[in-house]
Amino acid sequence: MTLTDLAISETHSQSTQAKLAALRSRMAAHQLDAYLIPSADEHLNEYVPEAKQHRTWISGFTGSAGDFLVGQDQSWLFVDFRYHEQVDLQVDLTLIQPVKLGLDGHKTLTERLEELGQTARGAFRLGLDPFTLSVTQFRELRDQLQPSGVVLVPLLDNLVAQVRQQLSQPEAAIPYGESPVFSVPDALTGESCQQKLERVREAMQKKRANLLPVTKLDQIAWLLNWRGWDISYNPVFIAYAILTLEEAYLFTNLERIDPTLQASVSQQLKLLPYEHYAETLQHLVTQLQAPAILLDLGMTTMGTYQLLEPLVLAGSAKFIEAKNPIEGMKARKNAIEIAQMQQANLRASRAKTRTLKWLSDQFTQGITLTELDVAKQIEGFYAEESGFQGLSFNTIAATGANSSIVHYGTPSALGSLQTGQFLLLDSGAQYLSGTTDDTRTAIVGDPTSEQIDRYTAVLKAHINCAMQRFPKGATGVQLDGIARASMWHSELDYGHGTGHGVGAFLNVHEGPNGISRRSQQALEPGMITSIEPGFYRSGWGGIRLENLYVVKELTTKNDPASETNATPWYGFESLTYIPFDKRLIDLAELDVRQRQWLETYYAQVIEKLSPTLSLDEASWLREVCSF
Repeated sequence: MTLTDLAISETHSQSTQAKLAALRSRMAAHQLDAYLIPSADEHLNEYVPEAKQHRTWISGFTGSAGDFLVGQDQSWLFVDFRYHEQVDLQVDLTLIQPVKLGLDGHKTLTERLEELGQTARGAFRLGLDPFTLSVTQFRELRDQLQPSGVVLVPLLDNLVAQVRQQLSQPEAAIPYGESPVFSVPDALTGESCQQKLERVREAMQKKRANLLPVTKLDQIAWLLNWRGWDISYNPVFIAYAILTLEEAYLFTNLERIDPTLQASVSQQLKLLPYEHYAETLQHLVTQLQAPAILLDLGMTTMGTYQLLEPLVLAGSAKFIEAKNPIEGMKARKNAIEIAQMQQANLRASRAKTRTLKWLSDQFTQGITLTELDVAKQIEGFYAEESGFQGLSFNTIAATGANSSIVHYGTPSALGSLQTGQFLLLDSGAQYLSGTTDDTRTAIVGDPTSEQIDRYTAVLKAHINCAMQRFPKGATGVQLDGIARASMWHSELDYGHGTGHGVGAFLNVHEGPNGISRRSQQALEPGMITSIEPGFYRSGWGGIRLENLYVVKELTTKNDPASETNATPWYGFESLTYIPFDKRLIDLAELDVRQRQWLETYYAQVIEKLSPTLSLDEASWLREVCSF
């Protein structure tokens, strides 16, 4: 499939038009001037279960981020750099106007709404589902738009969901929350559910809180040591949880939980149907003495907030606005989780290295390959490793111009890999022991001098970040600048973050840590992050080089008598061991420290992988890791 093959069809155009017309009819019934459709669902998921993919269903755009604003006569889809190319290929440009954030002349969502509000006759009514925005997002939007006469109108019944039900066949109901729930042994998690509950309650007491609603699915899965597959690639299950200082409640589809599993937690957990969340939450608040509700405004939906707000306004409860302690606990992996992640990523490194060897053999034999061939091959190698549960995201096997689409996720069975083009292979797997994510960019045939120059620039950025020492308290935004610095000297950059947190057999994108322009979270020992700088040019192609790393405390180099010796220093230890494409590396452009890092890394790659590879594969690995 080429880029143009992704373009919408005439039938799709007619379908989009009918969907928008039905939505606008419902907007009129509520006297709305516009309706906002974020990409998230009731649990603020990045990857949304099919039944809740309302923005994708009505617009056709499949990216994991992007807000859709539907007005009475026009509509706008706001996307960041990762989707600047993809959005043009997936939406009907006669019905939907793509807004490419960061480009000159492209207004942000708030700027567009401010303009609409200022030109409206009277108040401009913006409808939205409060369960698709966090409290923070809702407040920021409200406060920014209020001066322009825009009034937010929260509607508990999602209008797009109503339209989907109206236009869909009755027998076409989409499954929701039906996958079996299973437990992960304490031997793999390093901590029992009871121990985690005790830690969370201690944190609640320190905040003087006695009730904590939990709406994020990966937080619930981590807390209970349970997993499920209600969302593709993410081993989580649809649920809510509520913790008090004495009790814990889980709200989910109980029919999919094995009776034995239910019995195993009967002393720790009260299990209730998913639909009972709202009424139970309100009831618990009324039953507690001096209820103090810990609410993480960035991770709790406005819908949940509105369930509790009347009780707070009446003086029968109070909010304690603070970070959900589960998020930080989940991010700081314990020793067993780190050991398990090391095993999982070593398995994934072996699978991708074998794929690169397979690619080399196919090219040598003159065999024509497609993107889909590559995607299927690496999944096959992943599956050969023990404990394989599935992919951690849809494999990106992008060649030629497709490689400049940052989240290209539709490997084609038609377009073949051509000499002189990049192959960007971004993939990951879920193993019972952990989650993996890594990217390598290879060249088909011989590279040009420009391809070598750009690849080497990206590799240097990766190395600079990976070998950086940093003091306790250093944040992701600081490391992001360090990664980009060498590329900026050549006036090169990339539009996505340098890294994201990764869960332990959980979501491949995990907070609160990351390495980006917006990440203010300090990096702490046990946190796992990707480092993945890149370079992309539309029509030319793209380069991305990604490893996963765990933050480790280092032995200080300071003089023992120095006052600064009291400051802990941290660094990164790689979890990923895969060779880079040496045909694309200009060794002369690496300084002494960068080359030393690469030599050390290659020695580790050979040491860790060779004993488990075939003789032929091990011989190939030693050759590609030589200078």
